[in-house]
Amino acid sequence: MTSAATPRAYRRLSVEERRAQLIDTALNLFAHRVPEDVSLDDVAEAAGVSRPLVYRYFPGGKQQLYEAALRSAADVLENCFAEPEEGPLTERLARALTRYLTFVDEHDAGFSALLQGGSVAETSRTTAIVDEVRRAAAEHILSHLGAREPGRQLRMTVRMWITAVEGASLIWLDEDKSVPRDELCDWMVENLMLMLAVTAGRDRQTADVVRYALSLEVEDGRMSHLAGRLLPLVTGAAHLV
Repeated sequence: MTSAATPRAYRRLSVEERRAQLIDTALNLFAHRVPEDVSLDDVAEAAGVSRPLVYRYFPGGKQQLYEAALRSAADVLENCFAEPEEGPLTERLARALTRYLTFVDEHDAGFSALLQGGSVAETSRTTAIVDEVRRAAAEHILSHLGAREPGRQLRMTVRMWITAVEGASLIWLDEDKSVPRDELCDWMVENLMLMLAVTAGRDRQTADVVRYALSLEVEDGRMSHLAGRLLPLVTGAAHLV
């Protein structure tokens, strides 16, 4: 005679565990649907809890839960650019961008809604969270460049690149990720190096940063391959100078 299946024991979650569960559930829903298409009922159902329980933890309703989920996502994005400051700069950037683009890939709809704006869930608080991620990413990059007291032109160059990465990510999603993620990553790493090189022609500090970055590169590495592709173009245009 076969005995009846033993019911799975229910484990009561602590306050912090339950709150984290609801935030993770909401983040997963917001990742693939714009905020206005996600209701508290959707979150409650996905988490396997009641709507009143969700309100108990987030009395401010969906907006409060959305901001908590956004804060959680922001922490992940900020950590994407945290990388040990050793080895070739371009390799560090590539690893950081791979993590960043992986997040973008896994949270496509939510990422687009967040950066393009216009969502009913957008507030001054959500905008501040996004700006915080941008500034944290810039600080990480400047630290990798060895710039402890970056001047105006160097800082602007890095922040312009952060904006370019965001724009490229949105275009990538809009065009159904037609460019392989690794290729987009390499492309954006090269963009930063070229932007720094242009600024170096106008700013001594950036020139020193570029020399430092190049000194870290290895033979037959990313910069060697980039130079190999660009030198014929530069040589071919020499007659225009």
